[in-house]
Amino acid sequence: MKIRLLTGLLLAFTLTPLFATPLVDAEWLNAHLKDENLVVLDLQDRNSYQRYHVPGAVNSNYGDWRQTSPKGTPQLMTPPARLEQLIGSLGIDNDSQVVLVVMGSGAGDMASATRIYWTFKALGHDQVSILDGGLINYANKRVYPLQKGLNQPKPKAFKAKLRTAFRPDSQTVKAALENGALAVDNRSRAEYLGIYRGGDKERPGSLPQAVHLAYDWLTVNGGGQFQSLDNLKKIYAAAGVPLQGKQINYCHTGHRAALGWFVSHELLGNEEAQLYDGSTAEWAKDANLPMEQKVQLEF
Repeated sequence: MKIRLLTGLLLAFTLTPLFATPLVDAEWLNAHLKDENLVVLDLQDRNSYQRYHVPGAVNSNYGDWRQTSPKGTPQLMTPPARLEQLIGSLGIDNDSQVVLVVMGSGAGDMASATRIYWTFKALGHDQVSILDGGLINYANKRVYPLQKGLNQPKPKAFKAKLRTAFRPDSQTVKAALENGALAVDNRSRAEYLGIYRGGDKERPGSLPQAVHLAYDWLTVNGGGQFQSLDNLKKIYAAAGVPLQGKQINYCHTGHRAALGWFVSHELLGNEEAQLYDGSTAEWAKDANLPMEQKVQLEF
């Protein structure tokens, strides 16, 4: 009886899903590299990946996760059916714990990881984490091995469970703002003020009554490591961004804003924070949608 009980406990332990926090450090990753359900997803360019990566990591092109819509809005989330095929081809199924790894050269690099993280969440997959500090921080420990070459994943089946609330369109965003949601602009100050603009057909400025919170303030010195929770709270207070409440993070194409959303939603626990995928690349082209230009320049 005792043997059967012990065997059952061991089996239950081995079948327990591997869960991690939104951010993991190098120590955690190294300790779990041999876990059966772990998939390390490297987002470096292919050449860099083949020179050095976390042992066992598989590589994916960031561009495959985004595409131009039929209406011409750039860099939107790739359609779910195609993402299911892509994710499955990377050896990821619905039981996988995915750890996203970028080089970690700066906040823009980390934004790639947060964007893919958001995509997994939008597809209903919660077992996803980001390596804080990226590969640079992992390698700088000088105690963890690196691998070179190419790892070929064994394809698996991944089925999305879409969360439609994660992908508000322009009209949903407009309605949310009219009902008191706060627009948080994660672009540069110049873009927010209307000094810089996007494409030729895009109006300069910000969404109505938006507050500015630059995405690169949220990592240490704009680098690859996230600020501490205490520091993030101070930064939010200085920018006038509440820690809770309805919030729409946006930038130009939803790249930088993904980092802002990740901090608000995943690190600070604001479950009402949303990422506006289309951002100003969509909004600023539509003359029926309101904008504010705080510095009136002639273009």
